[in-house]
Amino acid sequence: MSEKIKVHTHNEWDPLREIIIGTIDGAQMPSVKDEALHSINYGNVSDEEFAKVRTGPYPDQVIEETREDLSLFVEALEKRGVRVHRSSGADFSKHYSTPDWSVDGYYAYCPRDSIFTVADQAIETPMVLRHRQNEAERILRHLFAETFIAPRPRLLDSMYDRSVLGRFTLCNEEPAFDAANLLKCGRDIIFQISNTGNYLGVEWLQNHLGPGYRIHPVDNVYAFIHIDSTIIPLRPGLVLLCPDRVKPENVPSFFAKWDKIWAPEPNPMSCDHRLDPASKWIAMNIMSLSPDLVVVEKNQHNLMRALEKHGIDSMPIQLRHMRSLGGGPHCITLDVWRDGELEDYS
Repeated sequence: MSEKIKVHTHNEWDPLREIIIGTIDGAQMPSVKDEALHSINYGNVSDEEFAKVRTGPYPDQVIEETREDLSLFVEALEKRGVRVHRSSGADFSKHYSTPDWSVDGYYAYCPRDSIFTVADQAIETPMVLRHRQNEAERILRHLFAETFIAPRPRLLDSMYDRSVLGRFTLCNEEPAFDAANLLKCGRDIIFQISNTGNYLGVEWLQNHLGPGYRIHPVDNVYAFIHIDSTIIPLRPGLVLLCPDRVKPENVPSFFAKWDKIWAPEPNPMSCDHRLDPASKWIAMNIMSLSPDLVVVEKNQHNLMRALEKHGIDSMPIQLRHMRSLGGGPHCITLDVWRDGELEDYS
């Protein structure tokens, strides 16, 4: 049996030593079309449009090419001396039930979503989509020496509200958030309030981490899903921002004095619109190997040039279906060990 993972990570940019990369094995689009799936993944579409949403396994070509792309990514990291672990695939067509509902699953492509690694902890977060609530238990828990399991929310229909489209659909009945709503900046944790994170989640995380940390809720930037196609801290004092969502007047106060790179127009990416694709801004979903080197999708030449002006080099990787699958280099990875110690960057 391989050695279990221990966690040591305090921010998004310290030199990377150990990481988990997702897998595409078993990936599918959920077949149970309930209020949770409609509100979280399709919160801006009508009942009629939602009824037409595709379900079932991803196309064979997407699976095969993504499997190849992930393998090449693993090889590239290992050549740089990074220790790589892989999440486990599963039969995501199998149903998972609670006393309140029963759903099938999704995929193991984005380990960033279900476990938050901070300091020496791996926290299984109280995920907001029923179809992913037991994801960490199924695909990731076995890799770690220890995880902390946050209380799982009941996720009743009353937890979701689509009455005002364009605003976040997740209600504040019980703590709930995906790990990909969070960004680590030393003693400060940025927490996006959106379809995938609420204010009670902020309170729970603050109480869990204690007074040594400050949780900063950001609620006026982006309502849909995760934070890492909107804000990416690159090193102390430098942050990458999405210009369609972040404006000078709503920059989170934590980053007010930081230098800002406004992400350039994304270069075109292939996209299958039948597969619930991410927005074009998945292009800025990058993952830092160190303060001066990041992993970028290989076609994003505009972004690579913008980063280079600030002394940041790029390691291009091929992810042919990252927009169709909704996961770029940051989404499909989970950093578990970075050099460096806990610092205060505020």
